[in-house]
Amino acid sequence: MSTAPDLASTFADAMPGISPGVYDERDFRAVAAIVYREAGIMLPSGKAMLVYSRLAPLVRASGLGTFAAYIHHVEVDAGERRKTINALTTNHTFFYREAHHFEHFARVARPQLLADLGHGEAVRMWSAGCSSGEEVFSLTMTMLGQDRHEGAQIARRDIRILASDIADHALKKASEGRYGASDGDALPADLRQNWTSTQGKEMVIGPEARSLVQFKRLNLQGEWPMRRPFQVIFCRNVMIYFDQPTKDRLVARLAEALSPGGFLYIGHSERVSGPAEALLEPVGPTIYHRRGR
Repeated sequence: MSTAPDLASTFADAMPGISPGVYDERDFRAVAAIVYREAGIMLPSGKAMLVYSRLAPLVRASGLGTFAAYIHHVEVDAGERRKTINALTTNHTFFYREAHHFEHFARVARPQLLADLGHGEAVRMWSAGCSSGEEVFSLTMTMLGQDRHEGAQIARRDIRILASDIADHALKKASEGRYGASDGDALPADLRQNWTSTQGKEMVIGPEARSLVQFKRLNLQGEWPMRRPFQVIFCRNVMIYFDQPTKDRLVARLAEALSPGGFLYIGHSERVSGPAEALLEPVGPTIYHRRGR
């Protein structure tokens, strides 16, 4: 007689109080397959309770009663699939996260971009996986700089920063540009003073910084409509949710989307590997430079 644990029983034991008739291992695996197929996000078995807690409100709202019935609905309804992906994305971020990236940008990339502007060239940057906007506004304020008068002039130049994410709710918050007053405590004081204002208990991103950013929903695993290369790309703490083949494909596409001489900034636990290594060289902790300039 086999002594191997019954997988269904093991799963049920890990979901106390949840009827297997409502949510079981097959449901979790079906959701994981959908999320991987649609967004490249890996959901290991340890995320089973997270999937239940985030999707249960959608299951209840659908009136379908069980996860199995809801999953069938998701497979045939693109709008419900989008809600599912929204619910299962992680949107944790904060201002001036991994400060060494912004310090490098200010010291090395920004002077190059200002020189490009001085030569009549356009500047294009991308925050890929911008979440609720703290990253892209940290980047924008760093670009505008410590001198309020100079920054106001920079804001009138041909600079555009694309901020993209797959999660609709994250983009909505980002586009509003309003945060708790204490959320900006990690920002350098001069940047916060120059490019934000305080309204009651909120820190509000100023018009100069907001004018440079365009928010768009974009699935990094899908088609990219952008045809113009970027001088700077931030894609940080996004690849940690992908398997290695997906990471390699994404970072190769990011490298190809950079102008020669451009910079790619990735998360502290992420690495460049695969085909992109032929295009990118490391120039700092999780900072890469595209060869060719």
